[in-house]
Amino acid sequence: MKKSGGAEKKRTRRTSAAVPGGGGGRDPNPDTPPRKQAAKRDVFQLFAEKVRDHKDLESRWAVLQETRVEYFRGKDFVTFMKNHPELKDILGSDQNLEVEDIGNALLRKKLLIRCDRVVKTVRPGKKKLSTWPAHLEMYHEHVFSDNDAFFAWTFEKRHPLWQTLLSFSWPVLTLAICLFPVYPHQCKILILYSCAGVLLLILSLLFIRAAIFGALYIILGKRVWFFPNILAEEATLGELFRFWPKKDEEERPKWTTRLFYAMVAVVVILLLRHHAPDEAARARYQKRVFNIIDDVIEWSPRLALSGMMEKQPTVVNVTEPNHNFTDGSKSSSDTGGAEASEEQDGDSGEKIEDSAFQQPDNVEDSDVFQEHDDHI
Repeated sequence: MKKSGGAEKKRTRRTSAAVPGGGGGRDPNPDTPPRKQAAKRDVFQLFAEKVRDHKDLESRWAVLQETRVEYFRGKDFVTFMKNHPELKDILGSDQNLEVEDIGNALLRKKLLIRCDRVVKTVRPGKKKLSTWPAHLEMYHEHVFSDNDAFFAWTFEKRHPLWQTLLSFSWPVLTLAICLFPVYPHQCKILILYSCAGVLLLILSLLFIRAAIFGALYIILGKRVWFFPNILAEEATLGELFRFWPKKDEEERPKWTTRLFYAMVAVVVILLLRHHAPDEAARARYQKRVFNIIDDVIEWSPRLALSGMMEKQPTVVNVTEPNHNFTDGSKSSSDTGGAEASEEQDGDSGEKIEDSAFQQPDNVEDSDVFQEHDDHI
């Protein structure tokens, strides 16, 4: 009886494991095992990374719910896939999918999210909406489209090796800046003139950029900014040093506005020329600057560690009470006052004696002295 009962229990366990959806937890569809599903997800992930790293797909950075994201336009993605069909080979069995199906697959796998512009109305003074908006919001339908649709990447981009090495160099650079006072004299001069040259280059670039914009705005009525992203807060390194200006999408200014700004520019130039420093003032400013630079460059830790600092006069802190010092000063003042009073008394006594032993010159003077003595 015991053996038959044990055999029945084994049979029930086997049958329960063979039933689809039972306690074994196996996939009900034997055609798609979990390893192949994971491989498909990895294939689309690899495809998305290749597409994002490709230079031909134009993209921008924007703010989406207080988070900076990189996004592209749907029509640019369609054009990109038509120009680079070899990227579909990464998908393997799904390489025959259409562009819209690939986009929808990326959306389903949450590698992309569809976004929409926050400002949906044309601003005053502009002809149309911005081509690349700076602020985005979530779109209610996550379906791929090439009609004024924006899509943002959701995964973090892998940083190249040089960016990782550069991130480790920032603490070293900070430490090197802090140790500038102990550098040799030649290194200080090299760093000083290098930083001054870079600063002069930046200021000159901004001045020339503003001068070209002002001249073209007043003469032709066009807004042309060379290096348009040089002052942008949120821009990549490639966008920061972009030279060619953006297309002017705003309305042309009126001639009265241009005339007003021309008059303001002339008045500012005349005021700057009138209040420009003369040669003597320039020489004084130059001397002050050179003195400050010399103090910074010629400082050496040997001077601080040697006996040169001991030759400096001692300075007493007036805010802290020093009873010994005050008592000593009082005693010295008292002794000094006593000595001064004794000297005054001695001088007065000598004068009295001299006047007493001095003989009168005539009789009238003797009578006067006699009356003085009687009065005493």
